[in-house]
Amino acid sequence: MREIVLDTETTGFDPQSGDRIVEIGAVELVRHMPTGNTYHQYINPERSMPDDAFQVHGLGDDFLRDKPVFKLIAQDFLDFIGDAKLVIHNAAFDIKFLNAELGWLGLPAIPWDQAIDTLAIARKKFPGSPASLDALCRRYGIDNTARTLHGALLDSEILAEVYLEMIGGRQPDFGLSTSEAQADQAVTVKSERVGQRPNPLPSRLTDEEKAAHAAMIDGMGESAVWSRFS
Repeated sequence: MREIVLDTETTGFDPQSGDRIVEIGAVELVRHMPTGNTYHQYINPERSMPDDAFQVHGLGDDFLRDKPVFKLIAQDFLDFIGDAKLVIHNAAFDIKFLNAELGWLGLPAIPWDQAIDTLAIARKKFPGSPASLDALCRRYGIDNTARTLHGALLDSEILAEVYLEMIGGRQPDFGLSTSEAQADQAVTVKSERVGQRPNPLPSRLTDEEKAAHAAMIDGMGESAVWSRFS
């Protein structure tokens, strides 16, 4: 099973108002294990960067000016994700932007059911608790000190760790449910009746050993425990 943990950075909140994607980062998982295969791309949004967005990710006009526009990277991105499940924190936001960019190019949209929303998983798993990526890092003891600003690839790498913790750790399929564990631990014991020997085994003690033992018992006095069995 192949999954892609994905994050984007944008110029704002609404592609229908002219906001665009400026960065995509993605990490490949196979059978819930990171493969080391990643995708990372900065994108020229063909518009100026609002200050509010710049304060979030630090990607400004000067930096993005010589980066490729989305049209030039779209197919490489689609080839990387393929039909894998997309693990995204607040998936509605990223899928909305990706599908807007793809739609403007006349390319097929990413199906909504291709996404796994870790924000929804966190809210269901920890109702009423903070469910931001930083809050989940604190909950699971994941080091996110390098995350001074939002960055798509770094956030994807951190999200991959959070996701694996939320679903039970790496390779969760190796885990057993309670009933399965009990079944595996159950041991069938065959009851057998052990009969008595028809003839007792002869003693292996020599006469000298018997005499030495008797002398030791006598030396202990009448209150010795051994005297009860003699």
